Amino acid sequence: MNVMKRLRQDWVLYAMLFLPLLYFFIFHLIPLYGMKLAFQDYRIIGDPVWVGWKHFKTLFSSPAFASVLQNTIIISLMKIIFVFPIPIALSLFINEVRSSKYRKYVQSVLYLPHFLSWVVIAGIWISLLNPATGGVNQIASFFQLPSVDYMTSKEHIRWVLVFSEIWRSAGWDSIIYLAAIMKISPGLYEAAKIDGATRLQQMRFITMPHLYSTVVTVFILNLGFFMNAGFDQVFNFMNASVISVVDILDTYVYRIGIGNGQFAYATAASLFKGVIGIVLILGTHFISKRISGKGVW
Repeated sequence: MNVMKRLRQDWVLYAMLFLPLLYFFIFHLIPLYGMKLAFQDYRIIGDPVWVGWKHFKTLFSSPAFASVLQNTIIISLMKIIFVFPIPIALSLFINEVRSSKYRKYVQSVLYLPHFLSWVVIAGIWISLLNPATGGVNQIASFFQLPSVDYMTSKEHIRWVLVFSEIWRSAGWDSIIYLAAIMKISPGLYEAAKIDGATRLQQMRFITMPHLYSTVVTVFILNLGFFMNAGFDQVFNFMNASVISVVDILDTYVYRIGIGNGQFAYATAASLFKGVIGIVLILGTHFISKRISGKGVW
């Protein structure tokens, strides 16, 4: 009876929840049924044949898979190391802006790139990094530095992925940390001011400790997507000159599955990626719980 009463009282909230749940059910839960293809030989006509671990053995013995796995790990590690801390630092600095008008302006500018698709962002960065007319190389030539074609350079393309990811996501990702900062009691800052604490000391001894649990939770959840490495981004930035250093698991699965029609083999690669993601989430959660007492749940 209490459940029905709650449904009647909060039906608007439950109605808002319906579409996200429907999306999750259709595009995330139903496709899990297709994971059995990883253990079968798919046939367009007739029943599929059960082959057990055949596709996984082929996968792990493939030099191409070893290469894309290495690229995925390197790119994901670079993003964890260089991208993940930026929204945290950004939220701390935004919080220190005392003018609410200026703060709203800064936040609006920082959030804007998140709403651009990677197709548009790739076009912007390709134009900026153009060796002949791009703004970056124009500035470099002003200081008499050599022009570099970053988009076709194997040495630079991974850094292009990192910086473009920061440009797109840092502002938006800072929202969750700003929300955590807003929950901190103003009384703590007032007491710190009375004790003579500077704003930097307030940030260090009040704000940052209160952000710890949020940072741990977001970090653990991000590790679940460690093997993704950003399909949309890589797919739009990739070209023939740099494919050997930016080809990741998702682009490999797309190419062999959609492009070559090897659906069972592609499913095996995708299942492997999913299992690694689950292991990383659980492993990091339990390690964090043991060390600090904080985790996802």
